[in-house]
Amino acid sequence: MENKNTIEMHHIDKTFGHDTSKIQVLKDIEFTAQRGEMSLVIGPSGSGKSTFLTIAGGLQTPTAGDVRVEDTPLTAIPVKQRDALRLNKIGFILQAYNLVPFLTVREQFRFVDRIKGATHMTEDELMTLLADLGIQDLITKYPNELSGGQTQRVAIARALYPNPEIVLADEPTAALDSERVTVVGQLLHDLAKKHNKSIIVVTHDMRLKQYADHIYEILDGSMRQAS
Repeated sequence: MENKNTIEMHHIDKTFGHDTSKIQVLKDIEFTAQRGEMSLVIGPSGSGKSTFLTIAGGLQTPTAGDVRVEDTPLTAIPVKQRDALRLNKIGFILQAYNLVPFLTVREQFRFVDRIKGATHMTEDELMTLLADLGIQDLITKYPNELSGGQTQRVAIARALYPNPEIVLADEPTAALDSERVTVVGQLLHDLAKKHNKSIIVVTHDMRLKQYADHIYEILDGSMRQAS
C-alpha cells in the first residue's frame, strides 16, 4: 500500500549559537504530514514556527533528528539531490515574497517555466488561479507597483503554479483582509482535498483554523497537537 506520508520529522532539535549564547529553538519535534490533508501549525511570533517550516522543506538542517520527504531522508542525500527534490516536490510561500523585482507579474511565472520546464499549470488553470486570488488585472505590474496584500497573493500564485505535491506556507494571510483570507484558506483546503496535495501552514492567524484537518501548536520550541 502506498505511503501517504509526504513529510516525517522525528526528534527534531534546532539550536543556534554556542556556549552561553546558545538558544534551542526547537525541542524534540514529532510531526507527520499526509497527502490530501491541510495541517495548521500555530504559535506566537518567535515560537519557532518559521524554523520548523524551513527544516521541513530542507532549507535548514536540524541540529538533531530525522527529516524525510516522500520517504527520502534529507540529511542522508547529497546537497544537489536534496535541492532537486525540493525544486520538484515542494512549493514554498515564504514571508519574504522573493518576487524578481525587474519582472512583471506575468513574467514571474515565465521565470518559473525556465527553471522547472514543463511541469506546471496550464494557461487556463493559471488564469483561474489569478482570478480566484483577485490579481488577474495585475499581470503587467512590477512588484514595486503592488501593495503588500497584492504581493502576497502573487507569491501564493507563483508557489502553486508549478503544481507541487507539497505546499509549505509561512504566514500566507498576514497581509490579507478577511475576504482574501477566506479565498486563500479555501484554495489551500481544496488543493489538499481535490488534488491530493499535502498542505502545511504556519501562522498565528486563527481565521485559518476552519480549513485545517490537523492543528498543532508550537510554544517555546515544543509542539503539541491542539484539541
